[in-house]
Amino acid sequence: MIDLLAKIEQTAIEAGHAILEIYQSTDFGVEIKSDNSPLTKADLAAHNIIVSALQKITPDMPILSEESADIPYSIRKKWSKYWLVDPLDGTKEFIKRNGEFTVNIALIEKGHSILSVVYVPVQDITYSAVKGYGAFKKDKEKRTQIHTQKPARKKPIIVGSRSHMSQDVIDYLKKLGNHELVSMGSSLKFCLVAEGKADLYPRLGLTSEWDTAAAQCIVEQAGGRVVTLDNQTLMYNTKEDLLNPYFMVYGDENRKWIMSNVNNAD
Repeated sequence: MIDLLAKIEQTAIEAGHAILEIYQSTDFGVEIKSDNSPLTKADLAAHNIIVSALQKITPDMPILSEESADIPYSIRKKWSKYWLVDPLDGTKEFIKRNGEFTVNIALIEKGHSILSVVYVPVQDITYSAVKGYGAFKKDKEKRTQIHTQKPARKKPIIVGSRSHMSQDVIDYLKKLGNHELVSMGSSLKFCLVAEGKADLYPRLGLTSEWDTAAAQCIVEQAGGRVVTLDNQTLMYNTKEDLLNPYFMVYGDENRKWIMSNVNNAD
């Protein structure tokens, strides 16, 4: 698995370099998809690089990418293992040129993310994890193991979406009491929890499975949890649609305020 992880890291980095070439150009080629989300040349370039590489690395493994997601559940439900990819997570942040976008690649087995890479092109940072081996952050050729913050801070640091802050989250935070809020784009919100820089990421809004799978593995292998509002682990490819339920990402499961406040957020 570690050898496989190295190949996936390199694939994510190559996709990230292609994204940066377009990021530094004057034409992103922005289009609007049927769900009103943006699509750029960078999304497609990264998608093509990742799919081509995965087909060479694991030729018999199915691939589900945001840019090729129209695979019927009748086919998907037969998959016991497959790649789940978001070639450019945080397209809105890419368009805004704030650097808060990532390349996400996850290996899913029986509904769980077991190997993953989240690459941050602008910062040249790689987050990675393999089930049973821990989670890691590579920055300027130095790789270090990362862990969630335990115990959580008395004044918790909450990370929220920069472009998708829902009214439900705003209401939840009002009930939370004294806290510090940090806004961030893409799957970087998960990574802040994974490396102990934040205590909680409440997502009370819609996301798709490719948005979360890679970063979930990193959080879990760093000692945290990603759970639905009924405190069940977020799972993949278990239903017809590819939308996630609302969920919580946290590092210290002993802080009861995390779930009690969301259950009272109505």
